[in-house]
Amino acid sequence: MSKIKLENVSVQFRTKNKEIFNALENINLDVSDNELVAIVGTSGSGKTTMLNVIGGLQKPTTGDILVDAVEVKGPNKDIGIVFQQDCVFMWRNVQRNVEFGLEMQGMPKKQRNEIAKRYIELVGLTGFENFLPKELSGGMKKRVQIATVFANNSKVLLMDEPYGALDYPTKCALQVELLSILEKEPKATVFVTHDIEEAIYLADRVVVLRKGKISRVIEIPFEKPRKTEIRLGVEFAKLKTDVWEIMTGGEDFGG
Repeated sequence: MSKIKLENVSVQFRTKNKEIFNALENINLDVSDNELVAIVGTSGSGKTTMLNVIGGLQKPTTGDILVDAVEVKGPNKDIGIVFQQDCVFMWRNVQRNVEFGLEMQGMPKKQRNEIAKRYIELVGLTGFENFLPKELSGGMKKRVQIATVFANNSKVLLMDEPYGALDYPTKCALQVELLSILEKEPKATVFVTHDIEEAIYLADRVVVLRKGKISRVIEIPFEKPRKTEIRLGVEFAKLKTDVWEIMTGGEDFGG
């Protein structure tokens, strides 16, 4: 059974000129338990809108979104989201950031402290429990966000270009780390990115959006766990070219 299911989902906006704009049009997609699906597309293709409707942050104009066969009607603790922006409390240290959701649920201090420590260790931040976000690098703040989502025991994980602002080596390291975390604690994951290499490296399937529609769904042939060396292979390079051509419709973006 699908963990996440989108059935005939469309999102329409009315422009200032009172014209109808289709941000998403007739989207049908199933994401299995423990599967990572990457969503790629050019700017304005509907990637973030799609993630927002899955996360309950935006209502579709038509269609249904289901998690474990239950309709998503708004944000809830079963759906964990890692945003592109650093969504951490600047006045709370790492430990208290990761504990926040558990604290809001009324969990006793000792129990939430133990859970937070477990996930801080999982993301490689042991020893930084008392550090404030201003004392952390960009990559470390992403680790805090991921630890917070896993500590809340969400059923699904949504990630909206989480590594987009990071330098290439840090981004690659966090991609490797994410796959390692998901190997230890699998979750149905939807990962939005404009980075084709990132999508292919992480995903079991890549969904290519164009103008609010699913243009193609591509099965990624590389077995997991994955080595970073696959990025340098001929098959990987060909996949990048194929996704680029589908994503851009063959348009030339050269100078």
